[in-house]
Amino acid sequence: MKARAAASLALLLLSLCRVPPLQAQGNPYYDPAKPHHTPSGFRNNDIGRVDKPPASPVQFAGPRRAQPPGIAMAQLPPIDVVVISHNHYDHLDRDSVVRLAERAPGKTLFLAPLGLKTWLEEQGVREVVELDWGDAHLHRGVEFRLVPVQHWSSRSLGDRNRTLWGGWAVFAPDLHWYFSGDSGYSRDFADARERFASRQPDGFDLAVLAIGAYEPRWFMQAQHMNPAEAMQAHNDLGARRSLGIHWGTFNLTDEALDQPPRDLVRARQAQGVGEQDFFVLGIGETRRLEPRKPRQSQP
Repeated sequence: MKARAAASLALLLLSLCRVPPLQAQGNPYYDPAKPHHTPSGFRNNDIGRVDKPPASPVQFAGPRRAQPPGIAMAQLPPIDVVVISHNHYDHLDRDSVVRLAERAPGKTLFLAPLGLKTWLEEQGVREVVELDWGDAHLHRGVEFRLVPVQHWSSRSLGDRNRTLWGGWAVFAPDLHWYFSGDSGYSRDFADARERFASRQPDGFDLAVLAIGAYEPRWFMQAQHMNPAEAMQAHNDLGARRSLGIHWGTFNLTDEALDQPPRDLVRARQAQGVGEQDFFVLGIGETRRLEPRKPRQSQP
């Protein structure tokens, strides 16, 4: 038993200390004209650096899922596009990536922030497109655009902020939606509404916003929104509806796993917002939204 524990500890330390050779050379994407680029990596618009130890690099070290996925991997249909927000282990799991790619070999497109293509290709994923903040990729008539959010990246002790992170604004003919990824509250949400106002003056049809992993605030505020801040992001984006995610699965912070929905109720009440406008879903629950109506041309 002691030998097994020692071997596990050694593997953990090796995983934490490993720095991919490409990343050890600095930032190969560095563009001095872009404020979020640095010679060694990337930084936020509002804060240059957010510090927090990386999540576990190996599954045996935890944290374990508190809930199973709402849909088992084997029940998923072939996936057309996977959007990746950042490289933290609770958001970019190797086994999940491999199994998603294997469901439709060569047909599932992975869209990722700068710096993650090499890692994805090391896992056998071949259909990968990297994007910088503001970049767009058109796939089968749907525009995917990587947008700034306030967070950070790391998969070891030596690669902090060497790869980019971000949210996604997605424009399909029948749905305009926004995905925050992990993010602290910042002006990036209001900037996103302003940036896309000409194409959608009535705001996003749906915003998918993280509402969990927020306590204690002195430590988590710069990197994870609480429900009240997510409500403000909902308003900043001009979202018609928002879905609260990123809660109830991993026990990462001090609040109880089921606390975020309760705090969201209070945040809605304080703003006079109804449940239908900012909601959460039970595991495996489905909610249907009306498709976007084409804009009428002006006479």
